[in-house]
Amino acid sequence: MSIQTTIFGLGLCLAAVGGFAVFAISGSAKGVSILKPDNPEIVAEGSKVYSENCASCHGENLEGQPNWKRPGPDGFAPAPPHDETGHTWHHTDDILFGVTKFGTAKLLKLENFKSVMPVFENTLSDAEIIAALSYIKAQWPADIRENHDTMNAEKQPE
Repeated sequence: MSIQTTIFGLGLCLAAVGGFAVFAISGSAKGVSILKPDNPEIVAEGSKVYSENCASCHGENLEGQPNWKRPGPDGFAPAPPHDETGHTWHHTDDILFGVTKFGTAKLLKLENFKSVMPVFENTLSDAEIIAALSYIKAQWPADIRENHDTMNAEKQPE
């Protein structure tokens, strides 16, 4: 085998690994789940990340703010709950990750959308975002988690 063939093969392997990493983070293919609610280490890390970055608005017990479905006097919607009473579990892993990292406006390309939710793109690593979301999912009842898993599995490629 020539050195060029070896280098080419190594390049293909690296490209495949890099492509898989992007694929896994984006959750853009059918059946991809990036949250790890069954991993105790990730959930424990996520509990800390959530407590330090999310609980002040979304509640220590994921309960959200009162009247979260109606805009407050400032025109902004209060922070929704992340427990089973909210709508977090209605969104796939990739949407939850994208909203947390980039914000709704950037993720959905909504020019005039404004929110008090901070964007964590420059604050938290991808692993910390996944850990926080995994912690949240780990708190949901089994049937909600199963529904969420099914939704992720059924998501069609974009």
